[in-house]
Amino acid sequence: MADRESAFQVFFDEHHADLSRLAYLITGDANAADDIAADSLLEIWRHWERVTAADNPLAYARGVAANLSRNWIRRQRRERLGLLNMKLLLEDYRNPDVSLVMDVRAALRRLPLRRRECVVLRYAFDVPEREVAEILGISVGTVKSQTARGAAQLAALLVPAVPALLGCAGEG
Repeated sequence: MADRESAFQVFFDEHHADLSRLAYLITGDANAADDIAADSLLEIWRHWERVTAADNPLAYARGVAANLSRNWIRRQRRERLGLLNMKLLLEDYRNPDVSLVMDVRAALRRLPLRRRECVVLRYAFDVPEREVAEILGISVGTVKSQTARGAAQLAALLVPAVPALLGCAGEG
C-alpha cells in the first residue's frame, strides 16, 4: 500500500499543475480548474492500477481532466439556459459589452468545445495528435481538422483586437 501511495504522490506532484492548467484553458475558469484538477486526481487515485497499466498514464490523466472539464462546461450551459429561460439574464444576453478587449482566454471560450480542446492540447500542452485523439476519444483526422479550424478561428478572433491593443485603431 505504501508503494502505491508513494507512486501516486510522485504522479500528483509532477502533474497537478499541468492538469489544472489544462482544465483552466478548456473552461476559462480558474476556480473550476482547481476543482477539476482535484477531481481528476481523485479519479486517478481510485483507478490507480488502471492508470499505471496504461501505455501513457499522463494521457489517461489528461483524458480524465478533459472529460471533467467538458462536463463542467455542459453544467454551466444548462444553468445559464435555465436562467435565460426565466429571463433573469435576458437583458445582458441581448446587450453584450462589445467594447471589451479580447484576450486569448476570451477567444478560446468562443471556440466550440471540441476545437478548444484540440487547440489547447496541441498548442498549449504540445501533445502529439495521436495522444490528443486518445485523450478525447476521437480519430487523428478529427484532431487534425478540429485543430486547424480552431487555430484559424482563434486567429480570426484575435486579429481584430490587435490594432486596438496596440493603440492604432482607425489608423492606416
